[in-house]
Amino acid sequence: MNRSAYTENRFGLQFDPRTKIVLLILCVISATIASSLLYESVLVFAITVFGCASGKVRKSLFCMAFYGAFYILTLWIRSLEKGVLYTVFTSWLGLFYTVYPCAFLSSIILSTTKVNEFLTAMNKAHIPKKVLIPLAVMLRYIPTVREDWGYIKDAMRLRDVTPSLFGLLKNPAMTVECLYVPLLMTASNTAEELSCAAVTRGIENPKPRTCLLAIRFRWRDLVAIVLAVFILILGFIRERMV
Repeated sequence: MNRSAYTENRFGLQFDPRTKIVLLILCVISATIASSLLYESVLVFAITVFGCASGKVRKSLFCMAFYGAFYILTLWIRSLEKGVLYTVFTSWLGLFYTVYPCAFLSSIILSTTKVNEFLTAMNKAHIPKKVLIPLAVMLRYIPTVREDWGYIKDAMRLRDVTPSLFGLLKNPAMTVECLYVPLLMTASNTAEELSCAAVTRGIENPKPRTCLLAIRFRWRDLVAIVLAVFILILGFIRERMV
């Protein structure tokens, strides 16, 4: 199969998985040192541009609009007189602004990176197998449990059992027995099954992994890292000025 033909089947630019990890680390540092809403907004806007460039246009614009709604809410709360309500909302919003950029970028990375590509990039970075195997299981764990959760909900709808709050209040014992107990059993067995599947597929093979996509640094990776470092430097400069 032609690699270039396979690469062009995806919408948006493809970034090296190692670049995405570097961007996530820089995003965590930038969100931690953010000293103002303006700097936080610049960081979220940069993540939105990265998401649109990666092909997740609708998701990125929705997350940006969601952030904009909280930004307006924050400005309204700041206009209130200081009191209990002001203190509670200010503390909660401070936590939100610290976590949201990292969660936003993480969701884009997870939705645009396949496990095989990630493992190939980690092998090229000479990451030990003791680290790679738990990462491979973790990346496949959440989608698998989510899929099983959908199957459990579809099966229990035949018994008129739903995971909603109304269903829990209506039939609490039946909801726990038919929904959450199977989910816990599935979650406990999934990790072991995924570990066995990863070993069976040859994750412990000492030879280099193969991948249909060419995993390598490109000009777009360099541009993304340079811009992320620039935003981080702006954060340090603004923190010193404040």
